[in-house]
Amino acid sequence: MRLGLHALGIGAGADRAVIDAVASTADDCGFATLWAGEHVVMVDRPASRYPYSDDGVIAVPAQADWLDPIVALSFAAAASSRIGLATGVLLLPEHNPVVVAKQAASLDRLGGGRLTLGVGVGWSREEFAALSVPFARRGERTAEYVAAMRAVWRDDVASFDGDFVSFDSIRVNPKPVRDRHIPIVVGGNSDSALRRVATWGDGWYGFNLDGVEAVRDRLAKLERLCGEAARDRGELRLSVALRDPSVGDVGALAELGVDELVLVAAPPDRPDAAAEWVSALAERWMVGAPA
Repeated sequence: MRLGLHALGIGAGADRAVIDAVASTADDCGFATLWAGEHVVMVDRPASRYPYSDDGVIAVPAQADWLDPIVALSFAAAASSRIGLATGVLLLPEHNPVVVAKQAASLDRLGGGRLTLGVGVGWSREEFAALSVPFARRGERTAEYVAAMRAVWRDDVASFDGDFVSFDSIRVNPKPVRDRHIPIVVGGNSDSALRRVATWGDGWYGFNLDGVEAVRDRLAKLERLCGEAARDRGELRLSVALRDPSVGDVGALAELGVDELVLVAAPPDRPDAAAEWVSALAERWMVGAPA
């Protein structure tokens, strides 16, 4: 069982010195992955319901600093050498997929092949409206964008013809480090999100789940969907973040086949305190983590 840390990009985690301290200390302490999420736009009074809390309200204040995750992770990459880097998640349908493919491959190259691209379809109608992107069919748009990005990474001269993106005979370099491939994990806890995992994802990032039993339920559903898609669930990278995790959950999640428990927390706003905070997390959580 690996342990990840979702702590960068928001509030104190958007400070350069704190990013350096968290990334370097997490690298030294043996954390598997640093995760950073995304919202391009926040609004003060959203009508859209946040899907990862009981009250439908996101905990991050609208006025908080929220870095672009590719930029934030590039600084984390420079401050570390081994730890994985993951967007958790990038809202792919809000972006041009050729530009994202270029940015992701650039970060993967500079980081030595450590990037995992976590993607989601988004939930905020207000955000899509501000970016002039249709909210309807965003799931289909995401799937097509993933296929287009994989073509860009794979082919020296890439072409693609879809409903949402088309290009002909283009060169986009650099290529990703690991056999021209960046793993793409799908965020979300709904049946639709799990169907995307089973159909075209390299893994799943379940977020803010309400305990081990909720994970068990979602993995049972994913197993069924993988069967329908003729996929082996064992080939998928499974990462989950729990709403209120305890050290005792680590063994139970490992028994379910979860690869990584992601701790979601905000670092202190002083670099020295942030380094001590990461070290304390490692001391608490890694003692009972199965190898």
